[in-house]
Amino acid sequence: MTTPKTGPTTPGLHLLYIPAVCALIAFQGYFSQYLFNTDPDLAPGPLTRRENYTFNILLACLWFTYYRACTVDPGRYVSSPTSSLSSSTADPDLRPTSTSHSRLDAREPTRWCKKCVAPKPLRAHHCRHCARCIPKMDHHCPWTGACVSMQTFPYFLRFLVYTNLSLWYLASLIWQRAAAIWADRHLPAYLGPSLGSLIGLAVLALANFGTSFALGILLYTTVKGWVFNSTMIEDWEMERHEALLGRMRDEDEGAGEFWGDDGTAMREMLARIEYPYDLGFFANMAQAMGTRNPLQWFLPIFGGGPVIDNTTPGKGVGWEWEENGFNDLPGLWPPPDPEKTRQAKRGGWPGSTAQQQQQDQGVDAYQPYQTQEEIKAAFARRQEEDLIRRQQAQLRQAQQRSGIITELEELDGEDNDDDDEGYQVVGKPLWTNSDGDRLWDYGVDEDVEETIPARADDEDVPLAELMRRRKVLTREDER
Repeated sequence: MTTPKTGPTTPGLHLLYIPAVCALIAFQGYFSQYLFNTDPDLAPGPLTRRENYTFNILLACLWFTYYRACTVDPGRYVSSPTSSLSSSTADPDLRPTSTSHSRLDAREPTRWCKKCVAPKPLRAHHCRHCARCIPKMDHHCPWTGACVSMQTFPYFLRFLVYTNLSLWYLASLIWQRAAAIWADRHLPAYLGPSLGSLIGLAVLALANFGTSFALGILLYTTVKGWVFNSTMIEDWEMERHEALLGRMRDEDEGAGEFWGDDGTAMREMLARIEYPYDLGFFANMAQAMGTRNPLQWFLPIFGGGPVIDNTTPGKGVGWEWEENGFNDLPGLWPPPDPEKTRQAKRGGWPGSTAQQQQQDQGVDAYQPYQTQEEIKAAFARRQEEDLIRRQQAQLRQAQQRSGIITELEELDGEDNDDDDEGYQVVGKPLWTNSDGDRLWDYGVDEDVEETIPARADDEDVPLAELMRRRKVLTREDER
């Protein structure tokens, strides 16, 4: 499948994306000049000096901005073993249900990436292609071979701007020649351009139209995200949040029961959260481009961009984000995932209450898990119990289905949780937005971003304990 926003999703073709883009640029940029300048019968004649200079300058800017979009690193977090995130990075999916400020301040877990084995700041997502957490990840672009992120967004935007300008200028040149051919349509064919020139012009027109349409949509969505300081992933999260609030309103009107047996608890957790990163259009654009000087925003050579600050992990550019203050507390975005909260409320790490009491008394609650073998055995037990719970949740969902939906699913005979690339999510609905997109389509590793904390195993572990485990795993890898 191919979309104008994220490109083709067929696996195994990633090595052909960038060469295909280069071939398309070369075809439209240089074959068009060859065609226009070599056929004297193709009115209005060869390109003028001004047209040649304008077109080739736009092509030079296009090539350079594409090179920068492909080669600039999307960013990498470097966490020190003793670093911790500020309280604003608390994951709302794991936040306690109490609305008391003292309760929130007393126990605010940090967001943790299980693949990177490191803290995960706000607005960061783990890219399954780049195999690391990306700061302010927008999506993974196969056409550039990198993520559109905090560091690469300015270069990606400049590439789209100069690409669309070049395409629009080429469209004007094609239109002049197509209009001349139409005006002379009653003349004998031998007085007009050759058949090869007509075919070449038609192929150029089709390629120009298709490319302009796809990149025009991508430019619109990118500029929209630039102005509103949002990413494609955050737009997806906003649409999901509105859809869940809409289901809750339908439930109030008696249109159905969405939450099932967890209705009361889930409704208490789900409340409207305003998008906190919209600071005003100029502040949004300045933050995304890394400078408040508009003259540097579109410079292809001297225009830079923001760079993540790893000198003080947990603070600075890429780690902390200014908010507009519309919410009562900072760090509330993204809104809670109801399925994750539902599973988390059904149980926790066995003995977690007793362990908390032991910690309050100064006793090491994690003493039983000091050796690597014990850690692996405990993880295997939790994994097996998680599988049982997810199968039970899947069975409950199947029992709630009835009528024609059940009949169609039985006729289908396939697991609806499988996607096009063989990825499977068990025990939770695969929500898609109005375009049919999931986080997986944007390059996000959903196994990390959407892990169901059925027992809140790792989320209940203090950061110091997670750091200790990380050291143990590192020493084992070195062996």
